Amino acid sequence: MYNWSTDLEKLKNYPEQYKIWKLEQLINFGLGGEKLSRKSVEENLHKLHIDQKKRDYFKFLLDIQ
Repeated sequence: MYNWSTDLEKLKNYPEQYKIWKLEQLINFGLGGEKLSRKSVEENLHKLHIDQKKRDYFKFLLDIQ
């Protein structure tokens, strides 16, 4: 995945923030051949800055209440 507006080297120094940022990018802008980890999405869904309809859809797919 290529992102021109974020300094990935600096962001990688903060693993938790990087993981959240990468999940948001993949969900909002496409996977680009990558796959989402179910466990990662389940653990971080409440932290992600994504559209409410996408959040509801993930909750439906993952059967999260």
